[in-house]
Amino acid sequence: MKPWGKMLLSCAILLGGTVGGTSLPSTYAAVKQVQIVLDGYPLPFPVEPVVVSGTTMVPFRAISEALGIEVQWNQKLKKITATKQTDQGSKTVELTMGNKTAKVNGQNIALTLAPRTISSTTMIPLSFFSQQFGAQVGWNQASKTVSITSPREEMYTLGFYALRSYDEIKYLPSLDSAAFGWGRIDRQGNFTTTGDEYKWPAPAGEVTGERIIEDAALLGVSPSFMVYALDGQRELTKNLEDKQLQAKTIDGIVTTAVEKGFKGITLDFEGLGLTGDFSKVKSDYNAFIKAIATRAHTEGLTLTVVLHPINSSYKGYDYKTLGNLADELVIMAYAFEDENGPEPIAKVDEAIRLALKETSKDKLLLGISRGSEDAASINSKIGLAKRYDLKGIALWRLGIIGPAAWTEMNKTIVLDEPNL
Repeated sequence: MKPWGKMLLSCAILLGGTVGGTSLPSTYAAVKQVQIVLDGYPLPFPVEPVVVSGTTMVPFRAISEALGIEVQWNQKLKKITATKQTDQGSKTVELTMGNKTAKVNGQNIALTLAPRTISSTTMIPLSFFSQQFGAQVGWNQASKTVSITSPREEMYTLGFYALRSYDEIKYLPSLDSAAFGWGRIDRQGNFTTTGDEYKWPAPAGEVTGERIIEDAALLGVSPSFMVYALDGQRELTKNLEDKQLQAKTIDGIVTTAVEKGFKGITLDFEGLGLTGDFSKVKSDYNAFIKAIATRAHTEGLTLTVVLHPINSSYKGYDYKTLGNLADELVIMAYAFEDENGPEPIAKVDEAIRLALKETSKDKLLLGISRGSEDAASINSKIGLAKRYDLKGIALWRLGIIGPAAWTEMNKTIVLDEPNL
């Protein structure tokens, strides 16, 4: 990973107003009607930014924690210690209230203004985040928007290699793991690797499914066997309710994963809980996942479960229980609207926050669909995954992402160069 660049504000922000309905000393000028966005999405603030002697001051903790910076407060010494882990090691910054000198890894660094308390909130110069933590900071006078772009960093990335994605096989080395969608539950509720879609791929010259799996593993990309199911004709419900059929399904999935050299299993079972008894559907699916998780883990396989978001129309998914059983949960935070424009980011944000109430951030991957995002809007979704410090992201899918989107994503997360 390349070192973070340093970018300074080119001009001071000089606006007027009030902060939180509280009068400020005459030396302070509140920034009126300013929107502060991080990675393209508004960042909540305990108080609005203020201008002090021409320098914009912002709440330190709010921005720091959103950038993944650990913050500690020493009440006795009136000192803040901020720590950020980078590829170059740990960076520690110490700030003392009223002191214009900061310590960065033990070295003295001058501040434009000393940290101070305003409305019970510690405020520091906005430019400090670009100087010391590599965040790009900008100001748009027309829209009165302070924009912060988080530093480029490593992020765990799963890619869906569904159907015949041979045209983007070169991007496999950019991923940490890949879910190969070559199995499904058919219309009769049976597990299969043949059929019209989500089937084992036919060879293309020397390229075979087995060869792709083997090459992925050699490249350090963990290959997972993905099985797709839809409950459009209640075929998935049939499988969940028929214990004999379910046992046969689990055996088929796990046996195929082991025999074909996969390192894990990914289940993309969609459509549960649109109508009917939601509690029963959840219970049935929990039982299925418990059974296959036990079998998969016995065989040394990981288990990833792809889920509709909690704020979707599908109510058949128990995030809390599934999070305890599976190794990863993918929040399928797309198809809120049509597939012709970027997903409403507020809905994606809500989906993450709801999931975090049910399970650990270390289990969660944010699903992002290239089918509904443009090359630029993908980064705003990645920004949310970074803001909430999720385990990573899951990209749907190889074959449709395209070079423009890869280039944009590589500006915010570290993606290895494609194997051209």
